[in-house]
Amino acid sequence: MLQRCLIFGVHPQRYRIETPMPAAPGTTPVENRAFSAAHFALEVGGQNNGLIKSIEGGGVKVDVMTYQQGGIYDRWRQIGKPKFEDIKIQIGMSTSAPYYKWIAEFFSGNQDRRDGAILAADFYYKERARREFKFGLIREITIPALDAAGKDALYMTIAIAVESIEYKPGLNGAVIDPQAKGSEAAKYWKASDFRFNLAGFKTGSVTKIDAITLKQNIIEYHGGGSRAPTKSSSQVDFPNISFTLPESEAASLVARFNKRGASVKPAGRDLIPEGAIEYLGVDMNVLGTLSFFNAEIVNVQPDKADSGSSSIKNVKVELFTEKMTFKYTNPPT
Repeated sequence: MLQRCLIFGVHPQRYRIETPMPAAPGTTPVENRAFSAAHFALEVGGQNNGLIKSIEGGGVKVDVMTYQQGGIYDRWRQIGKPKFEDIKIQIGMSTSAPYYKWIAEFFSGNQDRRDGAILAADFYYKERARREFKFGLIREITIPALDAAGKDALYMTIAIAVESIEYKPGLNGAVIDPQAKGSEAAKYWKASDFRFNLAGFKTGSVTKIDAITLKQNIIEYHGGGSRAPTKSSSQVDFPNISFTLPESEAASLVARFNKRGASVKPAGRDLIPEGAIEYLGVDMNVLGTLSFFNAEIVNVQPDKADSGSSSIKNVKVELFTEKMTFKYTNPPT
């Protein structure tokens, strides 16, 4: 269709107004087009969490079995047992209720299996694909490092071991909620806001705490009637805790290490009974507490000395612990 149009100060020009044409047969419909990987969620127990920063893993790989007979050179192949890759997520420390309960069970060493799904959505948050998993168990949790000079938000990393994964299309009409419950609280957890306590010692000047990774052994049982093994949780491996403070404030810690760690005399079992890392909000109220029990100093390492340095001389202290617990001040509901 042609139309004449008059524009002020310009001679009349001809413009072509085109009516959209229907898609030609055989072209890709909108629902099947590629979509961005920026919109996603992890669903556990039927509830998704909008605080997830990233998701990786969750793939499936199948072994190949090869047969060869003595009379011929040909090799015959067939599919063997499937292997399901762990799902790794980065999630905000201010997690929602399903994750909070699951994490609490992990620290106690008595967690239940969870079913869930990895959801992928398009630009409009419409669910386009999902990978459903069965009987998930938390294998590993990494609590991020703390730094008094840091400015980053805190995200813990969780690895989930699963027994099966199935690829499926997105649920018809399902939409991922970009503002899931608890999203506002995520910004209050900062790497610079913390307090370190160790029973009987002055630790108010601690400036850094290294990342803490807890691992739970997963036992696999291969039954004759199943292609994939069943998985069960075992004991939790509690790592050492390393923190940094000025050397001038570490006198009591060094004295403890000289008496029990560096001494040639038997140390006995007079362990430090407890300690805690408190995660603080912007108002200095406690948001959550990582408690540890039965600890002992195993290393005191001074910073490198440099004649041209103008920084404060620090020492790094490492201690073992026998047990850890994690508790939110106001658990999500």
